[in-house]
Amino acid sequence: MADMTMRERMLALVRGEPVDRVPFVQYDHLAAPNEEIWSTIGRQEMGVLRWTTPFRRDHANCTRTVTPIVRDGLRGEHTVIETPAGIMQSQRFFEPAYNTAWTAEHFVKTPPDYDVLTAWLDDEVIVADVEPLACARRELGEDGLPLVRVERTAFQQLWIQWVSLDDLVCHMMDEPERVATCIAALQRRQRDVFGVIADLDVDFVDIPDNITAPVIGERWFRQYCLPDYNDLASLVDVPVYVHMDGDLAPLYEAIGESKISGIDSLSPPPDNDTSPGAALAMWPHMRVAINFPASVHLASPEQVYAVTMDLLEQAGDSGRFQIQISENVPQSHWRQSFPQIVRAIHDFHD
Repeated sequence: MADMTMRERMLALVRGEPVDRVPFVQYDHLAAPNEEIWSTIGRQEMGVLRWTTPFRRDHANCTRTVTPIVRDGLRGEHTVIETPAGIMQSQRFFEPAYNTAWTAEHFVKTPPDYDVLTAWLDDEVIVADVEPLACARRELGEDGLPLVRVERTAFQQLWIQWVSLDDLVCHMMDEPERVATCIAALQRRQRDVFGVIADLDVDFVDIPDNITAPVIGERWFRQYCLPDYNDLASLVDVPVYVHMDGDLAPLYEAIGESKISGIDSLSPPPDNDTSPGAALAMWPHMRVAINFPASVHLASPEQVYAVTMDLLEQAGDSGRFQIQISENVPQSHWRQSFPQIVRAIHDFHD
């Protein structure tokens, strides 16, 4: 088979077509600027996935105001959402190394805040905006693909974006109808998003759910995620991936029942519990894009090479396997680990 460009290689895997070798890919500028990494390992050795949102959210009767703040030297944001049902606000801050956000104050703190959130969601209109998609394709060229990002599913979105997990589970017990009404509004919005996406020229869709079994458990996964995955996947004619980056063992059977086409950022041992070989065997209809284990970047070059080769021996011949950098990498360690990953991929295919 003739050598492919990174874009061709990544796209062939998404479409279930033959690939010349396992793609090695990073989320845009994650470990370091793409150009800096390419200058070390070669442009042809690493592809890029760029988070892209080809729609916008318009509001007629609600407003969202974001004000920069600083606390203990950390940059942050104070956000106020005003709706006809009331006001809610949050504070979040960004750690300096990777600009990762953490929430100091959630929007939803008491049960009546669900009414405010529901009013915000009901007021929202999803409108196609294809310029970010066109821009990503122009700028990436043959180096990669847009990663079309939609909404998290309702339960995952609630506890990650809107309310603390501790408060959410209490509210589900104390005010189940209020929470259920809000979840239904989130589900309607997700369907509206997929309705817009269905009319666009996209290669695949990624639901950034950050699934980990210890948080959601099988019962809630089956209640809140599995039906939404199957419903949403039926609304588009392209593969739908879900970002599942935690321990997954208790969810294996339920994941296998889903209609999704791929797992994004699956985290294998030694960091988490699911190997690519096991995933491909359990879910023969899925592509598996792993996050290279973050802890292994700290190991010796020889160990990085050995771990990569083990992953490739499990999954490299499947045509459904991609090695990614899709979670944070210990700073600067990519300089010793990335060349070993690339070397192992070439050695495996020689």
